[in-house]
Amino acid sequence: MLKNTFLHIPGIGVSSERRIWDSGILSWDDSVRLPLPPLKKTVHLFKELVEESFRQLEIRRPRYFTDLLPAGEHWRLFGEFRKTAVFLDVESNGYAGPRGYITAISLYDGNSVKYYIRGENLEGFRKEIAKYDLIVTYNGRCFDVPFIESHLGIKMEHAHIDLRYVLRDLGFKGGLKGCERALGIERGALDGLDGYFAVLLWKDYRRNKNVKALETLLAYNILDVVNLEPLLVAAYNMKLRRTPFSGSALPSPASPELPFSPDTDTIRRILRENSMSLHGQSL
Repeated sequence: MLKNTFLHIPGIGVSSERRIWDSGILSWDDSVRLPLPPLKKTVHLFKELVEESFRQLEIRRPRYFTDLLPAGEHWRLFGEFRKTAVFLDVESNGYAGPRGYITAISLYDGNSVKYYIRGENLEGFRKEIAKYDLIVTYNGRCFDVPFIESHLGIKMEHAHIDLRYVLRDLGFKGGLKGCERALGIERGALDGLDGYFAVLLWKDYRRNKNVKALETLLAYNILDVVNLEPLLVAAYNMKLRRTPFSGSALPSPASPELPFSPDTDTIRRILRENSMSLHGQSL
């Protein structure tokens, strides 16, 4: 889809891009050899900017395109950069500012899951994330990326697809879990649990040395990150149907084998012990 995109060229908006497509110019290749249709706004250096787009794609620099495209249209990069993309999700201890810290980070590249835990291997995240050109999150622009940058001292200069904006453009709201439910993605034993419960799992692990609580936290965090792929594929295909390129839909991704399973006894006990505070969170 990226090579069919003109929306990143200054002066080209949604209606202008549609007019270009309707004129028979469906790709960057077409635009180099065919004259542009009349546009409401003069676009300077159009062909030069298309040539620059070719160059940026050739040198594999997705940040060039995400810097120019609206956040709700960053999905267009996924097809071209899928092999160097990674899905990312962060869990924290529930505090902001100096009291806050990362408890776990999970990564999923479409094939394998990697996870990083405070006090164990969190420093390994620095080396691993440097391997990727594109990150995919839900609400990562507001939370995950600035939290990582602040608490790990890493500058996250990756191109970034934040599914919150892509899905909002499609009418989906209610946070990650609400979007999952709306698109038929199930969470099994973790259904109904949220980020606050993940904080309680970490506290239980730290206070009681309950390894099952840590494993349940990791199961929760990893499920969050693994579910980003089918969410993005579904959003990609829905967005694609609004263009002349619906025949290029992506197939549904396979579900990976997950390294951890939630412990239902731990979940029940924490729910029971924290019923009042969890009720307050749901209000």
